[in-house]
Amino acid sequence: MNKFKFKLAELIAQNNKNQNQISADLNISKQKLSNWKSGFSEPCIDDLIKLAQYFNVTIDFLVGIEEKEEN
Repeated sequence: MNKFKFKLAELIAQNNKNQNQISADLNISKQKLSNWKSGFSEPCIDDLIKLAQYFNVTIDFLVGIEEKEEN
């Protein structure tokens, strides 16, 4: 099961961000973010690092290994 897409959607909602904001902030395409959010594709390690730093969580949290957010 792809937990990443659920974690990403959860973080987007919790942080009151939209895909346009995140795409611009991380300098990635909206299509790439949309593909991640839908589970069509998954980010490479460099993009996982960007996302983890952006949302202040661990990569383990993003991929569903760890359930508790880093705060």
